[in-house]
Amino acid sequence: MHMTRRLTCAAIAVAGTALFMTSGLAHHGWDWAEGETFELTGVIIAAQLGNPHGLLTVSANNEKWTVEVGQPWRNERAGLKDAMLVKGVEATFQGHRAKDKGKRVMKAERVIIKGKLYNLYPDRD
Repeated sequence: MHMTRRLTCAAIAVAGTALFMTSGLAHHGWDWAEGETFELTGVIIAAQLGNPHGLLTVSANNEKWTVEVGQPWRNERAGLKDAMLVKGVEATFQGHRAKDKGKRVMKAERVIIKGKLYNLYPDRD
């Protein structure tokens, strides 16, 4: 019985770890996005910056979009500062939009502000 209890505890621990890892990958992965590059130019109307990544609300072509930018360390590494991602700033975002066309959501790989390129994911070029 002692061995059975140990095996049960081990199985629960493995299942819990697998569930935790899968949910993290699902959120931070790229599976929800199209493979083709998408570009969006608009004006930032709201910003929520920080971990696990920043979210911008962008007005483009009379539509509101949610643009996911990088984690604070990723943005900083690219030279993109929080003060640049504020209400009223016009920017172009290059990356991948949601596979579900009903959602106006995209994950930005690159951000262009005033003609300057900020490459958030240089390893994905």
